[in-house]
Parts: sequence; structure tokens; C-alpha cells
Amino acid sequence: MLWIPINRALDIPLNKQVYQQIREKILNGTLQGGERLASTRKLCSELSVSRNVILEAYDQLIAEGFIVSYRGSGTFVADGALLTQSNKVVLKNRTEEKKEEMKIDFRSGIPALSLFPRKTWAKLSHRIWNDTNPTLFGYDLPEGRYELRDVLANYLLRTRGVECHPEQIVITSGATQALTIIARLLLSANDIAIMEDPITNDIQTIFTSSGASIYAIPVDQSGMRTSLLPHNQQPKFVFITPSHQFPLGGTLPIQRRIQLINYARQKQCYLVEDDYDSEFRYEGPPVNSLQGLDPNRVLYVGSFSKILSPALRIGYLVLPIDLVEKCRQLKWFSDLHTPSVEQLILAHFIKEGYLERHIAKMKKYYKNNRDFLIDCLHTTFSNRIKILGFSTGLHLVVEIQNINFSRALLDKIEHFGVKVYPVEDHSISKGNHNNRIILGFGHLKKDEIQEGVTRLFQAVFPK
Repeated sequence: MLWIPINRALDIPLNKQVYQQIREKILNGTLQGGERLASTRKLCSELSVSRNVILEAYDQLIAEGFIVSYRGSGTFVADGALLTQSNKVVLKNRTEEKKEEMKIDFRSGIPALSLFPRKTWAKLSHRIWNDTNPTLFGYDLPEGRYELRDVLANYLLRTRGVECHPEQIVITSGATQALTIIARLLLSANDIAIMEDPITNDIQTIFTSSGASIYAIPVDQSGMRTSLLPHNQQPKFVFITPSHQFPLGGTLPIQRRIQLINYARQKQCYLVEDDYDSEFRYEGPPVNSLQGLDPNRVLYVGSFSKILSPALRIGYLVLPIDLVEKCRQLKWFSDLHTPSVEQLILAHFIKEGYLERHIAKMKKYYKNNRDFLIDCLHTTFSNRIKILGFSTGLHLVVEIQNINFSRALLDKIEHFGVKVYPVEDHSISKGNHNNRIILGFGHLKKDEIQEGVTRLFQAVFPK
């Protein structure tokens, strides 16, 4: 008798249950090649199900080659259907894992997601889904919708001093794709890319994955130390975050910007400017982009992940004219194009003034959070700390005297229910930032900020 338990309480149809269990027994060798199976009449009687249930299960198994049926002889397990079992990897449910941890996470670069302008976005979305031309729902241009590129060119000129024509813009699926395209566009094995040190670890990985090498230049309170640019190297580009250096937060002054432009001209290379959160500047007037100084030398990268939401997956590249066509080709072979409907919604969101109003609102909110975090840090840690990079963006850096944020200490901090991020993880030359951590504040509520700082102190300075 073939033991196949049937559970009528399951949502799985009975024929599917029979099929799955026989299939599994054949794959794992319980039923072997050439072994005869019970007839459909006998099996339906043994399992107390209709004959159609067994017929449908057998038909599926025959169609997939697990069994063969010979008129007048019976039904047999097919040869060659045994699958040697490998060790199965059990993956944890990351969502459930995060729920269980319930940590106060000071991750940088996350906006206040609860304040996303849902009603406005939904209104524009409803209008576009109902009123737009049906061609919107077909394949689109790799460089993105002209409507978005047009309003974006005007917006960037007005707010960031970026000089470009809409044809120089390629819409990407976030800044990460833009940077990946740059790596494919400009880098090959054994090439050199100059980068700030420290700089986002993910960006280092994107560029080195092409086989290129990184030439690291340290930063100070004013960003990249451009006096250290190498004259004995021939880099493909220099990567910088001039408006708000990540992670240390410096703003590159005009003298260093001019040094970079002159260096790029001399070396016949490009500058890659990542302008990742410059909209949120709290101290002094807005700082114009580097791109505006020499549009023919600078590739400008931006996204809406921190301004609006990472879920939109909309970023963009502003390119020198001679790189546009090749970039469009790379984008096409990457994913054809970024989703068109979201692009059109965003175009109207910018054109009708909603984006700038949202930025103004969020700037006040983030400044309030930033000031509260700074107050909590000074009150709790007193004169043991130095705070860096707080003039712009959604994070700041805390330097704690005589503390080494080793793996053991970071694990201890997590045990206290707090997640912090060491600057050292983003260092290219190791050992210079062991006493510094990055604290993001954009997505946290004030009670979470206060509790997180308290727990951090208790972990670092136990009684």
C-alpha cells in the first residue's frame, strides 16, 4: 500500500496533495525507477477519494516524466527521476527577525517615511492612471520620460546650479543603479578611480567590482584634501561628495573645487559628484553643485530616496554630452527603463510645486530632530564627545574620546537595544576613525532618539 496522507482541511486540492507526495517520494528514492504503482481504481479506494483525483494526479506526473503508463501492463516509476538531496539552507525571515529585535536603529539616510505626502501622491497618481495616453503603459525610452527630464533640468538649475539640457539626463532606478552604470561606463580592469576616504562602503564595492583599483585621499573638516591629488596616476575619474561629505559631513570650499576641475582637465578624466542629501542644509545658505563649474567634466548623481522615499527607486544621472548615448545603451541593457508611471507622477509633483513645499516642511522637521539629538548627546555624554558633520543631511558623526568601537563593543551596544554604525566600516585606509560612529536621525521619533542615546551611554560607559 502507498501511504499518502490526505488532509481535507488544507486549501490545497486533493489531486495536488496526491501529486506532490508521489513526486517527493520519487525524487528522494522512496519510490524507485521501474517500481509499479497502484492502479487508479485501487489507490482511490485506499485513499477514499474519487477516481478523478487520482487520474488528475497521475496525468500530471506522466506529463512531467515522473511515471510512465503502459496499456495493459500498469503504471511505473520512470528511470532517472531520483534527485540526490543536498543540504537545504533555511533562510530566516528578515522581516520577522527585525520585528523580534525591536532595536533603536540609528541608520543614516532614511527619511521620515510616515511623513511621505501620500494624499498628494495618490491624487496625482489617480489623475495620471485615468487621464494619460495609453502609450504610457508600453515600453519606454531608456533615458526616461521627457516630462520628468524637462522639469528636472529646470529644478536642478534653480535649486542646485546644475547646468544641463534634458537630453543630458538619464533617469535611473535609484542612485545605486546610476553609480553601477558609471562603473560600466568608465571603468575596466586595472583602471584607477580616486575616492574620498572614508566613503560609503557600497560605492567602493560598486567601483572595485569592475576590476578597478581605488586611490584613496583622506578628508578633513572641509572634505577631500585636494592638495593630495596624485600627479603620477592617470585616473578615470575622481569621486566626491562635495556638498556633504559622507560620512564626516564636510563641505568642499570653492578653492578645492577649482583644484578638482583643473586636475580633471589636466588628466583628461571626469569628476563624479554624488549630491545625495544636499537639500537639507541647516547652517548657512545652500551650496551650489560642482557640476555647474564645468558641465563637460562632471557626472552628477542624484536621487529622490532621501527627499521622498527609497521605495520610489528613482534617481538620475546628469552627463557630459559625449557620454549620453553610451549611457542610454547601458541603461537599456540593464533594465530597459525605469517605471514610467512613477516618473510621470514625479514630474507633476515637481512641476506643480509640491516637491519644494515638501522639502521646506521636511527641512524644519529634520532640523528639529537634529537639534534634539545634539542636545541629548551633550546632556548625556557631557564633554566626552565631539560632534561632526551636522550642518547638512540626515546624519551626524559622534567622536568619543578614548573609545574604540570594536566588534565586541558594537555587539554590546546592540545587546542594549541600539544599532549604530562605525565610520571605520567606510574607511579605505583602516585605523583612523575607530572612535567615531554615524548616527542617523531623520526616521526616528524624539522618544526613540532620547532612549537610544541613553542606552548608548550605558553600553559605552557602564557603571
